[in-house]
Amino acid sequence: MLKKPDIEVADIFRMHGDQYRSSHNLSLWQHKTMNAIQLCRTPALGANSQTVCDYCGTVEISYNSCRNRHCPKCQFRRTLNWIDARINDLLPVQYFHVVFTLPDLLEPIILMNQKIMYNLLFKCASETLIELGKDQKHLGAEVGFIGVLHTWDQKILEHTHLHCIVPGGGLSLDQTKWISCKNDYLIPVQVLSALFKKKFLYYLKILMKEDKLKYGRGIGQTVQLFKIISKLYKIEWVVYSKPTFNSPESVIKYLGKYTHRIAISNYRILELKNNRVS
Repeated sequence: MLKKPDIEVADIFRMHGDQYRSSHNLSLWQHKTMNAIQLCRTPALGANSQTVCDYCGTVEISYNSCRNRHCPKCQFRRTLNWIDARINDLLPVQYFHVVFTLPDLLEPIILMNQKIMYNLLFKCASETLIELGKDQKHLGAEVGFIGVLHTWDQKILEHTHLHCIVPGGGLSLDQTKWISCKNDYLIPVQVLSALFKKKFLYYLKILMKEDKLKYGRGIGQTVQLFKIISKLYKIEWVVYSKPTFNSPESVIKYLGKYTHRIAISNYRILELKNNRVS
């Protein structure tokens, strides 16, 4: 069992939260999130049980959780439930781990248009897998997949990518039989990358023409978007695809750690000293 951290996110919010709020223009949901984390498992949210030591009489009270999705204390049970549900969905076939990664050039646009861009990532990855899966040159079947979005890396830097757990086969187009992939090979990554890039840039230009993307201000934002899209055509887009050598369950357990996890957990905080957090 992990040792309880000496400093928690909630402690930092309690000590410095008011000062931070007064000097930053926070949204309503950011205020609510900070308040929830501060109050989590404290008397303010009420108690659900108490235990008494038969030997020394010490009383321990179990206080209620805030259940906020950004709280570092409230995600463990949800993670286990998600992992169990996804493992129950698995078929008794080989699986592949496919990762669609967006180029770093897109990160400023993503940060300003998160909902639109994340939806676009899912749309293009899904269409790419389904379209190539139906292609007789590759599989000739209808495929499905489990997708998990990651928006940052282990260093808490923006790194938008989509993990997909894909069965090594699919239903025949007439829905009468299962078709397995050949020779432990799903779809060539060069083909996946090319179609994914083509689809993403096609839809991105439509969003730009329909004036649905925010990037800068005034007429200059259109010029900047055109420049970025031009550069995106010239660079290589990365798609990773490998068989799940251990098991699909191991990949789901790995991804499950991130489905209900915030960027800065309590265990990442090393020190709070002189008004600075390490």
